Amino acid sequence: MKKEVIMAKDIEFVVKQIADTVLKNEAYFSELDGVCGDGDFGYSLARGFEKVLAEWDNMDHSTPGNFLKKVAQVIMSAVGGVSGTIWGTMFLRVGVKLGNKTEITREDAIELLHVAIDAIKQRGSCDLGDKTYLDALIPTVDALEKAFAEGKDTAEALEIAAKVAAESAEATRSLVAKKGRAAYTGERSIGTLDAGSVAVAKIFEDLAIAWKEN
Repeated sequence: MKKEVIMAKDIEFVVKQIADTVLKNEAYFSELDGVCGDGDFGYSLARGFEKVLAEWDNMDHSTPGNFLKKVAQVIMSAVGGVSGTIWGTMFLRVGVKLGNKTEITREDAIELLHVAIDAIKQRGSCDLGDKTYLDALIPTVDALEKAFAEGKDTAEALEIAAKVAAESAEATRSLVAKKGRAAYTGERSIGTLDAGSVAVAKIFEDLAIAWKEN
């Protein structure tokens, strides 16, 4: 794997892009969630990341780890329910894993993404095939890791990952929802898109474009 270093500013850039994507797609994500779920997914996430952006200048930017732990704290205080717990736990555990590092390799980045996946599995009590974030995130991270191993630069690797994310999100139509309110719809959830997986796809799509441009 190519030893390309990711700096603290790059990690902050990723968080900013996630926030922008969530805010831009607030209505769309809620619409998708409303088909089988509560319909508040987009709204909840948007309020969390809206608060992150509002608190941005007051956060601890001394290290990426400290920054992500503060992001976690803000999200958990602003977002109720499962979404706040899952996103807060993801950022917290990644921040803890980073420790005092001020720069990371791409191998580190993949390891951190696996930390995020494990956080979703544990907090959401879910796994691949349950029609959740994981059905897009796991294959996307696998694709990113493979692209890095093949020597692709970060911009190209993100483009590949974004394509896999979009395909994986679309593939959730064939799955039966097994978690959250959507699980109560049973077989009727077949044919619908999972809002969490679509969010993952949109985040990677926008990140790939922004990374290439910057």
